[in-house]
Amino acid sequence: MTELPRNTILTGDAVDVLTEVPEASVDCVVTSPPYYQLRDYGVAGQLGLEPTVDEWAGGLRAVARQLARVLKPSGAWWLNLGDSFSRHDRYGAPVKALLLAPERLLLMLARDGWLVRNKVIWAKTNPMPSSIRDRLSLTWEVIYLFVRSPSYYFDLDAIREPHTSVGARSAREPLGKRPDWAGPLAGSQDGLRRAREAGVPGHPLGKNPGDVWRVATRGFKGAHFATFPPELIRRPILATCPELVCSDCGQAWGSIGGHSDGPAGPMCRFARSPRPGVVLDPFFGTGTVGLVARELGRDWLGIELKPEYVEIARERLGLAAEAQLEAAA
Repeated sequence: MTELPRNTILTGDAVDVLTEVPEASVDCVVTSPPYYQLRDYGVAGQLGLEPTVDEWAGGLRAVARQLARVLKPSGAWWLNLGDSFSRHDRYGAPVKALLLAPERLLLMLARDGWLVRNKVIWAKTNPMPSSIRDRLSLTWEVIYLFVRSPSYYFDLDAIREPHTSVGARSAREPLGKRPDWAGPLAGSQDGLRRAREAGVPGHPLGKNPGDVWRVATRGFKGAHFATFPPELIRRPILATCPELVCSDCGQAWGSIGGHSDGPAGPMCRFARSPRPGVVLDPFFGTGTVGLVARELGRDWLGIELKPEYVEIARERLGLAAEAQLEAAA
């Protein structure tokens, strides 16, 4: 294909389909692939049932290499992963041990040139009860933020939250130079200096939401009972998928928004005919990423291996009805 398809679902293996997607055509990737050895989707070529956890990680690594090709240099990839406990040494870890599946993949991707910008904790407000008595219940998963370049599109203002405190000039002493104990990688200590001097709690549009997101799990009555919670998708799309991009250069259109500081990363201010940014989900499932992208005014592209899930996603997105109307016309 020479033109990136928009607002449609492509059926097939993620790696095979991605090889046909044009290079540097996608603004943002948001996805949650099958976890290792936790579910049999009943379709040939599925990811997740590999003999060892390292082979599972290798399969996702192959997908990631294609994502690196189709993602714009200014783009970002959000990846939700969970872990599994081993029940035999053959899976890649001793019995009862965590397989460390996300960590194994993370190291592979870092070696392939991906920059890990964040490790977000999805703290589930309604975690699954557990009868296990020799370990703690599992109440969170991880969402990794990957980029390919130190300069990438990120609109923090779009996801800021209301401040929970009030500013006070005398609350703390003004911060100046780095303390004597600070090491070479220690962060800056004067991020709120100007706000404190002005007697306000922080940025006028709100605070940075941080890397712990408290979101409830969401069930689905259809065949795909585990779905991506919409609240877990909105922030990644708002922050890293531009509302509009230049049709000529593909960069975010810089005149939109009205934020005080504006998004970080490359911007185009001369677009003659901007169009919506595109969110890709290579493990589309029943289409929740597409639904949220559409709600936020972005275009989307889904790839899904299981035809049954493709049909469910088409119904949820109203694609089946639209196709019938076109056929009738």
